[in-house]
Amino acid sequence: KQLSKLDFSKMEKVERLNLINSCTGYKSANLIATKSIHGKSNIAIFSSVTHLGSSPALISFIVRPTTVPRDTYQNIKDTKYFTVNHITETMIADAHHTSANYENGVSEFEKTDLEEEYKDGIKVPFAKGSPVQLYCKYINEYYIKENDTIQVIASIENLFFLEHLRHDDGWLQIDKGNVVALNGLDGYCLPKLIDRFEYARKDMPTKSFSK
Repeated sequence: KQLSKLDFSKMEKVERLNLINSCTGYKSANLIATKSIHGKSNIAIFSSVTHLGSSPALISFIVRPTTVPRDTYQNIKDTKYFTVNHITETMIADAHHTSANYENGVSEFEKTDLEEEYKDGIKVPFAKGSPVQLYCKYINEYYIKENDTIQVIASIENLFFLEHLRHDDGWLQIDKGNVVALNGLDGYCLPKLIDRFEYARKDMPTKSFSK
């Protein structure tokens, strides 16, 4: 089957949305939690959180604040801090529900069974039960004019994770935490590790860590 850009333009909106969102492959599934300057908590699902660098430790994600009010983006702009929480298999229904279009100021924590978790010295909530949690600080943003979105850049200030996920070399094996990924906008998948390979060197055989 082949589809062209012209074919895309002729599609009904939902069909095009599903097709283009799923054709690029699996995406990360994360809950971003924030708190407003008035103390109201907010949590929302994102599939665009990506690694930018390890030294310094940086991540990014995409928001569309110019189309409708976005509590997550506004809270981050106001307070500069937020948390990123990995989603587990048991959390997917509540995590997906955070994408519902609630009124400004309504906390998704109150509309789901997701629970706020607080850690010493940190005022922003985490999602309780998440096996990997990042405490992040807003650094910068870049406007993407091609589709009217904003790429938010943030530093990882603190990292929390279940100890059994960590290997001696620092690598986190997140499938041990039943962490899910997204296929498109609404397909939740449970990845499992197949293999892990050593650093690739030219003209040398690819070597597995486990074989």
